[in-house]
Amino acid sequence: MAEGQAQQTEREDEDWGLDSRVVAAILEAVEAAESPRLAGLLEGLHAADIADLLEQIGGADRRALLQLWSGEIDGDTLSELDEALREEVIEYLPREVLAEAVRELDSDDVVDLIEDLDRPQQDIILDALEESDRVAVQQSLTYPEYSAGRLMQREVVTAPEHWTVGETIDFLRAEDWLPDQFYHVVLVDPRHRPVAYVTLGRLLSSARAVRLRDIVEDSFRSVKVTDEEGDVAYAFNQYHLISMPVVDETERLVGVITIDDAMAVLDEEHEEDILRLAGVGDESLADRVLETARLRFVWLFVNLITAILASVVIAQFAEEIDKLVALAVLMPIVASMGGNAGTQSMTVAVRSIATRDLTVRNAWRVIRRELAVGAINGLGFGVIMAGVAAVWFGVPMLAAVIALAMLLTLVAAALGGIVIPILLDRVGVDPALASGPFVTTVTDVVGFFAFLGLASVVLL
Repeated sequence: MAEGQAQQTEREDEDWGLDSRVVAAILEAVEAAESPRLAGLLEGLHAADIADLLEQIGGADRRALLQLWSGEIDGDTLSELDEALREEVIEYLPREVLAEAVRELDSDDVVDLIEDLDRPQQDIILDALEESDRVAVQQSLTYPEYSAGRLMQREVVTAPEHWTVGETIDFLRAEDWLPDQFYHVVLVDPRHRPVAYVTLGRLLSSARAVRLRDIVEDSFRSVKVTDEEGDVAYAFNQYHLISMPVVDETERLVGVITIDDAMAVLDEEHEEDILRLAGVGDESLADRVLETARLRFVWLFVNLITAILASVVIAQFAEEIDKLVALAVLMPIVASMGGNAGTQSMTVAVRSIATRDLTVRNAWRVIRRELAVGAINGLGFGVIMAGVAAVWFGVPMLAAVIALAMLLTLVAAALGGIVIPILLDRVGVDPALASGPFVTTVTDVVGFFAFLGLASVVLL
């Protein structure tokens, strides 16, 4: 029974994402230039899986695939593509195919598709849209990048607040312009300002005579077109929203942001934080070699400078190291433990700042907490290393030195890991991007100075 359940689970897991055998079959069809076979293999795939396929294969295979199958690509696939690849893929598509693809998309998806393209390609896509859609997209592009105005879709279902459930349902059934997916009917006043909304569930479960104003949701909130998309995504996550109306400077309704777009922003921000903590910026697998090297070079250079600074500290104790070789043996242990402890505190701090759990009000409490954690771990690993050093080198005072150095280093690492991201955030620098080199410098310098300085005083 258990074996059967395991096999069933395995089969279900294979349904998610791209199967390697399917990818191999697709590449075989591309190599053989078998267009009907390729179309059959791609027909049942989700747009996100086709986008993943285009991102995973090489440039030559991608070009050949698009030449064989370009007539079938749709707007959803273009939307799912990595930004670094969209421009390349669009170049391969016939204009009529591209026009048909973008006509299928909501206005927010069209904006997301073209905002990072060059102007000639933007014009190609805009020319493919109907007049009303083109004006809506162009208006959205006038709003600041990463703002609610860029994120919203123009297609909004509205109704006067005095309407009844029956009137609203009749209206919805009679209209053919409605978005493919929507979650609320937004109630507006005579000046077209949003005042509340009703979920489709409440709408369909209420009697026809009930007024919309009597079944509104308590969660109603609106956002301005110029608000940052990060703040919008935070509001969705914090208040468990499904959609949120967007208003202009006169408080008039101009669009709506839905949960899928808000969650996409959160995912992008989480991904950016992880990449920036590693010093690789907004890099993706689709980037060219020279571009990737350039992006990584900057932070590798910063790390080189910090490493030189740590080496300068070591150089001040060259004579002491010559007299007691054991110091050179134990130094990397102190630095490594400090670096790992600093990274732990820094990661927690950066994530807490991003989620707004770490604020000015609770900063001191969090700092005290990290100091306590660093002290406890420092004492624990100090005792462990004292035992190791005593057995290894047979010098009791060396054991005491490394124990105290370990305590000081882990306390400094915990303090630097939490304070540096807070200070960077206060001065307007992204802590995810800049914390790493500074924390590494603090832990290395403090670790080497504490260990070698104590050794020079106590042992030599």
